[in-house]
Amino acid sequence: QVQLVESGGGSVQSGGSLRLSCTASRYTFSMAWFRQAPGKEREKVADIDSGGRISYADSVKGRFTISKDNAKNTLYLQMNSLKPEGTAMYYCAARVVSWIPYNYWGQGTQFTVSS
Repeated sequence: QVQLVESGGGSVQSGGSLRLSCTASRYTFSMAWFRQAPGKEREKVADIDSGGRISYADSVKGRFTISKDNAKNTLYLQMNSLKPEGTAMYYCAARVVSWIPYNYWGQGTQFTVSS
């Protein structure tokens, strides 16, 4: 089992910045940030694996940066140039091997961007 604890949500004005954090209780192969806006499906924002391979959703490329402190099992998402459409519940996710979908989830942290 892997427990994930997120922090850093809140409210920020359009154009501002915010950083989310997620600490895992043990080693994971890869970790990711997902978000779900009201009335929309959950989407993957970014992920990173133990080899440092990173991917981003097209909508956040150039504005968001995902990183991981392996010594602390902590995942970060630095979000810059925020837009109101970024308002959503953000979830941290993890998996311990590469051949399964993300199957461990944090409780989620709400993040609102006001115009």
